[in-house]
Amino acid sequence: MTDTLTPVAELAIDDARKEMEDLAEKLVNHRYLYHTLDEPKISDAEFDRLERRYFELEAAFPQLATEDSPSKRVGAKPSPDFAPVTHAVPMLSLENAFSREELEEWLNRNLKSLGLAPGATVAMSSELKLDGVSLSLRYVDRKLVSAATRGDGTTGEDVTANAQVIAGIPKTIPADAPYILEVRGEVVMPRKTFNDLNASGAAGRTFANPRNAAAGSLRQKDASKTAKRGLVFLPHGIGEIDGDLPGHWSQITDQLKTWGFGRDIGFDETVTWTTNGTVDEIMKAYDTALVHRPDLPFDIDGVVVKFDAIEAREELGAVSRTPRWGIAQKFPAERADTRLEAIEIQIGRTGRITPVGRLQPVTVGGVVVSNVTLHNEDHIAGLDLREGDLVTIQRAGDVIPQIVGLSSANTGHDERPAFSFPASCTACGSGIVRAEGEADAYCEGSLHCPAQVHERLVHIAGRDALDIDGLGDKIIGELISEGLLSEPADIFSLGEHRGTIMAKEGWGPTSVDKLIGAIDAARQTTVDRAFYSLGIRHFGRSATKTIAREWGSVPEILERIRNLQVSRNAVYARELGLGQTSDKASAAALKFLAEAVAIPDIGPVVLRNVLDFFDDTDNAQRAKRFFSQLEIEILQKVEVSQSPVTGKTVVFTGSLETMSRDEAKAQAERLGAKVSGSISKKTDILVAGPGAGSKLKKAQDIGTIEILDEAGWHTLVGQ
Repeated sequence: MTDTLTPVAELAIDDARKEMEDLAEKLVNHRYLYHTLDEPKISDAEFDRLERRYFELEAAFPQLATEDSPSKRVGAKPSPDFAPVTHAVPMLSLENAFSREELEEWLNRNLKSLGLAPGATVAMSSELKLDGVSLSLRYVDRKLVSAATRGDGTTGEDVTANAQVIAGIPKTIPADAPYILEVRGEVVMPRKTFNDLNASGAAGRTFANPRNAAAGSLRQKDASKTAKRGLVFLPHGIGEIDGDLPGHWSQITDQLKTWGFGRDIGFDETVTWTTNGTVDEIMKAYDTALVHRPDLPFDIDGVVVKFDAIEAREELGAVSRTPRWGIAQKFPAERADTRLEAIEIQIGRTGRITPVGRLQPVTVGGVVVSNVTLHNEDHIAGLDLREGDLVTIQRAGDVIPQIVGLSSANTGHDERPAFSFPASCTACGSGIVRAEGEADAYCEGSLHCPAQVHERLVHIAGRDALDIDGLGDKIIGELISEGLLSEPADIFSLGEHRGTIMAKEGWGPTSVDKLIGAIDAARQTTVDRAFYSLGIRHFGRSATKTIAREWGSVPEILERIRNLQVSRNAVYARELGLGQTSDKASAAALKFLAEAVAIPDIGPVVLRNVLDFFDDTDNAQRAKRFFSQLEIEILQKVEVSQSPVTGKTVVFTGSLETMSRDEAKAQAERLGAKVSGSISKKTDILVAGPGAGSKLKKAQDIGTIEILDEAGWHTLVGQ
């Protein structure tokens, strides 16, 4: 989301519909990544911006609202790895407020619903908005019978065994408790525990933040592992109840503490306040939490404001996915000023040049920040960053450090030299290229650039390339440092260094022989995997498979590449002779080649990267040495057969259960269908599995698209 978005009031309905469909698909996907997989791809702040934009559009164009709108959904579908649990009372999600004005509007709206005047005094509570995983604990006859994650608000994941080993969750509650009681709250991981867990490597992965660590720890298949992660449960609400509780939430929280729920988090005065209900008093609680945020043992991202009286809550009720009686006051991203001491250049696996800012260490949101990604040359120029500047840092979504701009206290900026982006690779001296229309620049060194070697070798050993079990990131780094690996072909000589590897800490005869056996097994591969292993930019699995099927063996493909290089040079020279600039002549040559090749997935960009790679003599030689170590099987060209879907455009969406998405695509193509990733009026068939969202709705709206489930697809094609 950017500031260049068209204001909602200026949008035509067709443009609004298109944007809402796009946003809906993004929101569903990001909720699934965040809530189900614990692998968020964007910051919380960016998700909030996407969600707010969607809600604004839906409010302005109510006729475009759908039954499966993100405004009516909570969380994401539960993972199939756990047994499902249906919540007796749905677990809702809070509305967000990002300003005093939004808070005041929410409060006055609800006061009016209660028959009270704006500004009326009413008991309110303000609580820390803990950044963890929502959990519902169900007690029957005072015994814990189930614990479930929020899931999609209606159905969650059964994590009862793990909940029993988390601090703040009693297995039984006293006789004065209700016969049925659902206590809801947040499972959190202390910051210190999170830092120690990542530093120890005990989890087998590095977590991005305490929330992700808490989610991953709660969802362990082995409860004994959960028990070692130092998780804490803190209550924030009540679900189903059969019995009596006090009439105010502030009283209920005190009662829950006496029954053993929650733990002292070291800052009791911010856990629950009861205010007089005015905006001024609520904002005081908010400001107090904001000031003390860095000192808390847990991550928080705001304050939750609630009507304290249960009677008022029942009268206000809920709408769609949110209760009317509560709202989340979100904190802004935390900021701090520090010195930009240096701008350094890093080179990634594909040769991408990434500038990195080295900062005078500063604490932002409880985390010490000393480095920040500066993205590309344009980003630096746009902020006019210079080494030595005093800059303002924030942690976007409390996760990713970023430079907001120059600090208002910055001095001496004009006397400092502007940053000069390198013209050649700082690691290998090769040229740096930046294609027209692209923001990123790349080193042309590829296989002979030492900065790229490590990540390229990791790529080769990866699942989609040669899939060498045991040859991971860490061991590759060690073998490079010891001079045993420097290019792809070296992988197949590691058997000659058996004794050296076996002498390393943690290695023995069995583990070394297993690694060497995996390497030998990886020699047998296919043409497409061999080329994909080279890591050529934009030359992915689909493109390498297409070329392997169309052009044949490795020698045949290399010969075809040489011929294309000759043709490219000839067309380039001709265009120069016609008065074209060098850039336009190059673009014309690549366009000519792409039209001559006429293969799907092989356009001018892919051709440019492939030809540039093999035009580098050192790259070509290293690739040939690598190929010589492999036993390469030729892919057969797909034989298209006539079928009921021949000539039709098919879209697959949702989860497929009897085949992977790649298998479905391959099957459809064998049957003469064209597979697309998006719905349009040209789409003939939509195969919708569980979890289908906006694509299914769009297909239904178009009305002419045949919609099948997976079983219906198999029946149609007879396979």
